[in-house]
Amino acid sequence: MNNKVMGLVLIVFGFILFVWGYDVYSAQEVEASSAIPPLRAWVGMIVGAINVFVGVLKLKSTP
Repeated sequence: MNNKVMGLVLIVFGFILFVWGYDVYSAQEVEASSAIPPLRAWVGMIVGAINVFVGVLKLKSTP
């Protein structure tokens, strides 16, 4: 039961981080103040995707 809850929390947290990172990335394109998107956008999307992946693995490993 504990792995299942932890997996769900990781999935939700990862999805929120990914959406936040994408939002920062999109806002940067609209502003067009620099050609390189901010590092925090990439970090948010990558860490969010990793959290979702680990959360799915935790849910699958639960008997």
